[in-house]
Amino acid sequence: MDRARLQQTLTFLPICLALVFSLTALGSSHWCEGTRRVLKPLCQNQPGELHCIHFNRGSSGGGRRDNESQEVQYIWETGEDKFAQLRFHVGLWQSCEESSSGAGEKCRSFHSVIPAEEQGVLWLTIGAEVLDILLVLTSAILLGSGVSGNSSGFDWLEVDAAVAILMVLAGLLGMVAHMMYTTIFQITVNLGPEDWKPQTWDYGWSYCLAWGSFALCMAVLVTATSRYTAARLALTEKRRVQKDSWRSRHNFLEPEASEIVWETRAAPSPAGHALSNVSGHLPPGAPGKVSMC
Repeated sequence: MDRARLQQTLTFLPICLALVFSLTALGSSHWCEGTRRVLKPLCQNQPGELHCIHFNRGSSGGGRRDNESQEVQYIWETGEDKFAQLRFHVGLWQSCEESSSGAGEKCRSFHSVIPAEEQGVLWLTIGAEVLDILLVLTSAILLGSGVSGNSSGFDWLEVDAAVAILMVLAGLLGMVAHMMYTTIFQITVNLGPEDWKPQTWDYGWSYCLAWGSFALCMAVLVTATSRYTAARLALTEKRRVQKDSWRSRHNFLEPEASEIVWETRAAPSPAGHALSNVSGHLPPGAPGKVSMC
């Protein structure tokens, strides 16, 4: 395996992990978790019942009251004992809470819980999450086709540039979606229905997975950008060296500009005089002019 394919394989693994994190978070209902305080229902003295108020019906002894509605109920639970702490968890799609009877959970749509003016923002959040997943999936397919196929002739430089662009878009969409969801949930906690408002809450493991996917996208972005920059600089330097070598190899082959050449001959002359200025361009048969100096 060549170096380029090895680098792309190491980049392909965190992209697949980010895709798994995003898909798991999108379908999960554990973005936020907490407890709700609900009033226990009335129940008679039955062993094992934890989420109800125990009471005894008063009796009149020897004489019965004709009006049974006047019977006295003795409530044993007082103060906080009258309330039960039920756990709940919320996601993008639904909100589930523990049943007061302790058997299973009951769920309802999170869309029906949030205020009406925030429902459009919830759909924007879901849309941003879906686009985030599509961009990460596209990056995974692009890298996977290059790693599994024949790498000869495969332009890894363009692949790194495309992956960097896709990852920065996916990271930005994911970050915006997570922040919008946090805002929507906090608004719902303050303005939501009374039978849903939590007493305590915190972020769940799905929320951590969503931000983990964002972190992986940013890591892949940094890796792809640095590798693209290094390859681009190396390619530019290589082209510059080749261009300089080509210039130095062809400089001596360039023709010189043509010039009119005048031949000048010098002949010995008696008495120290020189015979000069003989034109080499006189027509044949023409008498030459000789200057005696």
